[in-house]
Amino acid sequence: MESTSHTFKSNAREALNNIELQDTFRVAGGGFADKRAEARAGLPEFDDLRDQARDIKNHVLAHLDIYLEIFEDNVRRSGGHVHWAQTSEEACTIVKDICEDNSARLITKGKSMISEEIGLNAFLEGHGFEIAETDLGEYIIQIRNESPSHIIAPAIHLNKNQIRNDFQKVHTAFPRDRSLDDPSEFVAEARTVLRKKFLAADVGITGANFLIAETGSTVIVTNEGNGDLTQSLAKTHIVLASIEKIVPTLEDVSTFLRILARSATGQEISAYTTFSTGPRRKSDLDGPEAFHVILLDNGRSKMLGSEFQEMLRCIRCGACMNHCPVYQAIGGHAYGWVYPGPMGAVLTPSLIGIDTAGHLPNASTFCGRCEAVCPVRIPLPKMMRHWREREFRRGNTPAFTRLALRSWAYLAKRPRLYRTAVKLPIRILHHLGRNSGVIRSFPLLKHWTRHRDMPAPQKKTFLQLWAEQETKGKS
Repeated sequence: MESTSHTFKSNAREALNNIELQDTFRVAGGGFADKRAEARAGLPEFDDLRDQARDIKNHVLAHLDIYLEIFEDNVRRSGGHVHWAQTSEEACTIVKDICEDNSARLITKGKSMISEEIGLNAFLEGHGFEIAETDLGEYIIQIRNESPSHIIAPAIHLNKNQIRNDFQKVHTAFPRDRSLDDPSEFVAEARTVLRKKFLAADVGITGANFLIAETGSTVIVTNEGNGDLTQSLAKTHIVLASIEKIVPTLEDVSTFLRILARSATGQEISAYTTFSTGPRRKSDLDGPEAFHVILLDNGRSKMLGSEFQEMLRCIRCGACMNHCPVYQAIGGHAYGWVYPGPMGAVLTPSLIGIDTAGHLPNASTFCGRCEAVCPVRIPLPKMMRHWREREFRRGNTPAFTRLALRSWAYLAKRPRLYRTAVKLPIRILHHLGRNSGVIRSFPLLKHWTRHRDMPAPQKKTFLQLWAEQETKGKS
């Protein structure tokens, strides 16, 4: 997938001025966030499970080579094949070679962020293969020739009218005057189209939420069952996964499953949680004749031992973007690559470089909600600050920003001058927001107040309030 992260500012501006997109976001609202809060409240040990999941991931990352070798051995013992890919190009070529060896023409896919990361669909289509996305959201954006805007809800940026128009344009075999008003009607129509694809597919490709070293199994978590059909009906099943998806044991997986769906969609558990171990055995009623796992590095090994290693704990639940005020305002496409929101602001520069994705770590208010809700406690704001520091040291920060930081640092080192300099601006801003507590319009802050309100400062500074508290305490 070609990145447009370098044009993030113009991407964000376009999203903010897109009335239809903004209306869609308002309807979607905080649904995921509210459901997560309910699910968390219903599980008293939720935060303890987060600690356990964090510790399991940290242990795995400290011994990643060992667990990957154990996983490889167990996949082979079960009759499967493991392929190692250092880059996107290597992974795409391995998939192509497997498909050609099996004389495949039609390939079905369950939702896989790795396939988006490596640009697999375009690569395979360029070699003459037909690719059918089978997740409903992914299917919708495929027929629109778009990329996902959310890692668990790929088409969240679209409204019902847009989808209806797309279905009427593409599904010409259905009556033109058919009803497409209820979500169930969209689902039924897509199911009718995709059922033929499932039955005719030569190869099925899925991602993996987890790889289990103990058994050589792969795990996918879905709500539609498309992943099961993709991997069980085709003669060949290919799993695409990045190297950090490994966990030691089945018991460890159970820990992650208890926090994954609750963090992502607010469910206690997803509708389908499927374990795959090797190809079909003689006693099995169904399943693939061949089972391949492609393990992708693509820059992740460089993150090991760095200040960004903790990002490799990510289990792709989407909670950080569901709670991020920036993502909620501009959506996923503005980030310009596969991974949006706070997790993308850290991961994307790690994978494609700070020169290309330098804007993303700056797309944060540092409110800390992303870290507060992360099921594996990834310190996302801290790592975004690391990227900002690197950008500043390399001289990539805009000249005005560097001047503003130097000016602030100059004042901050001189307390008396600082207190004098901020006194008047604080009073002016407080006066402007005296009625509502927010500033809705201000000439020098027009870029801020055009799309959101600015909280008005208190009449007194923090230092003044602190001094008053100290005085009260002594008295």
